[in-house]
Amino acid sequence: MNNTIGITATIPVEIIYAAGLKPVDLNNIFITSKNPKILLSQAEAAGFSHNICNWIKGIYATVLNSGIKTVIAVTGGDCSNTIALGELLHRRGVEVISFEYPLDRSRDALEGQFEKLRKAFSTTWLEIEGARSRLQIIRKKLRILDELTYIGNVVSGLENHTFLVNSSDFEGNPDEFEDKLDKFLIEAKQRKPRKEEIRLGYLGVPPIFSQFFEFIETLGARVVFNEVQRQFSMPFDKKELVDQYLEYTYPFDINGRIQDINQAIQERELDGLIHYTQTFCYRQIYDIILRESLKIPILTLEGDRPGPIDSRTALRIETFVDILSDPVKSSSR
Repeated sequence: MNNTIGITATIPVEIIYAAGLKPVDLNNIFITSKNPKILLSQAEAAGFSHNICNWIKGIYATVLNSGIKTVIAVTGGDCSNTIALGELLHRRGVEVISFEYPLDRSRDALEGQFEKLRKAFSTTWLEIEGARSRLQIIRKKLRILDELTYIGNVVSGLENHTFLVNSSDFEGNPDEFEDKLDKFLIEAKQRKPRKEEIRLGYLGVPPIFSQFFEFIETLGARVVFNEVQRQFSMPFDKKELVDQYLEYTYPFDINGRIQDINQAIQERELDGLIHYTQTFCYRQIYDIILRESLKIPILTLEGDRPGPIDSRTALRIETFVDILSDPVKSSSR
């Protein structure tokens, strides 16, 4: 694992690949582990309190169990708990490198963070640009997958989520990831278009619970817009790497997200939005702003621990889809 670099959130992986190293998104490793609840129990046994975000607990236990020796902690533009998490991991013998997205979206400040990473991993801008060119090929194919979701209507919400969420690190191996993506695109293009009547957008961080997308499709609805997951794939045509990450909406103010979501509402003909919030996360407050700024129905869901969606959440989703299916009920919201 000496060549593996753990990341707590999306960072410019082009720099890591340019250095000949393997970035791995610790969130993805945690949630796809055989038993993520055991990882949470380990973190809580180490002293993490109940009211700490379970993604943070999961990352902590994942690092210690995986043998990863270096972690890039996103201490600005993501979870504020990451600052203390980084200090704790450092005390456990892990090398922690901080990375911050500037609150004011300053290009110079972000470029300084990129330069800091470049020096930390002893690579060159020429090598970084080479890695970027390689990943851009895959990113363009991910745009095709996304279009097949909302235009071609041959890709499920879960399939869209899975490929886009894994573009945060390309599963540590861009070649294998691209091969998997190529095979999927060939198969998907041969499918008959799906017929779900209700088209939904999913807002917020990826859900901690499972069977979410599948359950929605049993109700005659489908998620055709995964907001943050799509942002991971960097669907932007920018000449400079720094500009590419300045377009990434999640770590900056809410206005960029609102603009992106409103565009998706129009382009993807969305009937409603599901806003997922994580228990004990400060981003729950953004739900107020989203409701004030977006003009179609929104269902807000809260998740805490990994596992299948609970009966109450399932009922709320079912009721929401039922309302959207009835023009009279929907117009009265």
